[in-house]
Amino acid sequence: MGEIIYTLCTLTSLACAWLLYGSYRRTGHRLLFWSGSCFAVMTVNNILLLLDKLVLPTTINLVTARLGTALVAVLLLLFGLIYEKE
Repeated sequence: MGEIIYTLCTLTSLACAWLLYGSYRRTGHRLLFWSGSCFAVMTVNNILLLLDKLVLPTTINLVTARLGTALVAVLLLLFGLIYEKE
């Protein structure tokens, strides 16, 4: 059951990033770019989670990488929210 949930979370993050980047290309609103970047990094985070929990559960510990990508995703969105004024 975990495989399905982790895969759906990854696909959802990828779809959000795709839609946000598409809206950014059409409208040019910079906040859409930062939000899309956040979801793109969240997709990487979900892929690392999938690898950590299902593919390599005992050989490699990817907790530090997962936390790092989560931090980068939040910082991207925070930067976009603070510095993009309209």
